[in-house]
Amino acid sequence: MQRAPLKLNIAHLYPDLLNIYGDMGNIMALKMRCAWRDIEVEVHNITTGQIINQADYDLFFAGGGQDNQQIIAANELIKNGMELMRAAQANKPMLVICGSYQLFGKYYLTSEGQKLRGISILDVHTEAGETRFIGNVTAVCDFLTVRTIVGFENHSGLTYLGENVEPLFKIKVGNGNNGVDKTEGARFNNVFGTYLHGPILPKNPHFCDYLIELALNTKYNCNIPLLPLNDEIEYYAHESRICAKY
Repeated sequence: MQRAPLKLNIAHLYPDLLNIYGDMGNIMALKMRCAWRDIEVEVHNITTGQIINQADYDLFFAGGGQDNQQIIAANELIKNGMELMRAAQANKPMLVICGSYQLFGKYYLTSEGQKLRGISILDVHTEAGETRFIGNVTAVCDFLTVRTIVGFENHSGLTYLGENVEPLFKIKVGNGNNGVDKTEGARFNNVFGTYLHGPILPKNPHFCDYLIELALNTKYNCNIPLLPLNDEIEYYAHESRICAKY
């Protein structure tokens, strides 16, 4: 029996402000891994001043940004905070990276003592640290068939998890959220925050597929297994980035 056509609408939040260290590659990975399975994808760039209707989208993505851009993005996110919270409560998957991960939390306390307000979808808060964490990361997760996750971190913010989130990954090599508690990122419902650039999804096709499945299952209210792909090259790239001392 032929499968009915499938389509995902992806909201890319503020790509003009939040797009460093290859984060755009995550959108490319989502598009290509859907296209190879004949799943139609339409990416909607959410720009400054635009009001979001969360019902129009099935998956949300936001990347990292420099401090000045992050301040602008924070103000924009606050305008759409309630709609994004509704999307989170509806279990729509969201992937937010580095600066946007911080802004999805309660606040970011800068080194000058300024408290940059977040939208509080994730029960985390971030404080500026004195040391910059830069380098390749190897982590493990509990919710994917392939448990290893690789990526690249570049941040000085120290993020601490509250009671209403769980760590996204557990650090094996690298610093993660704060360099102390061996956690990396945070998860609430289907909202995933992480410091991992790289970009993370091309380096971890199993995580990319997990997000696609969540988006399809939530949109169509049924279990839609993904067709398998030949990922020999993708996993060669993934395994080549696993830190040797892990």
